[in-house]
Amino acid sequence: MALKLHVITVSTRPGRVGPSVAKWFSGFAAAHGKFDVRSVDLAEFALPVYDEPNHPVMQKYQHEHTKKWAASVAEADAYVFVTPEYNFNPPPAFYNALNYVYKEWNYKPAGFVSYGGVSGGLRATQMAKQLVTTLKMMPMYEGVMVPMVAQLLDENKAFKSNELIDKSAAAMLDELLRWATAMKPMRG
Repeated sequence: MALKLHVITVSTRPGRVGPSVAKWFSGFAAAHGKFDVRSVDLAEFALPVYDEPNHPVMQKYQHEHTKKWAASVAEADAYVFVTPEYNFNPPPAFYNALNYVYKEWNYKPAGFVSYGGVSGGLRATQMAKQLVTTLKMMPMYEGVMVPMVAQLLDENKAFKSNELIDKSAAAMLDELLRWATAMKPMRG
């Protein structure tokens, strides 16, 4: 049975580019053929600023939105976070979503597809990598960076990749597979 990869769109703002980039990456990952790929849009969970009375490590969730989010996070063997860069960081919704649960993230690899202007979201990814390690995730060295993302959108806002981006995506998926396979027994 194939390992489960969740491609998570972390931007929740109206007019965001994330869903277009995530749709491309999800298709690319499915074509890669090594994962059972699921697209997850953080906006669909509508998580308020963290509102659980108990610490996430206890897994005593009171709210339905937390229970749904925890179930989604728990079912994956690996993650790819599709993130823009806001003030050199991932969006606040990313931080909030990470903090909602704890054990559900543990011992799983995380990759990043970042996009933005000239930096392609690299600064946001570097900040995000520090965060995921505190949740016992392993961030991948390999990643996908999309600079000047607006230039890679067609008239319908569909993302159009290029050879360099595709090579980066393939390398990251190969590495995610290695880590997801190796880490699965750690969760047993």
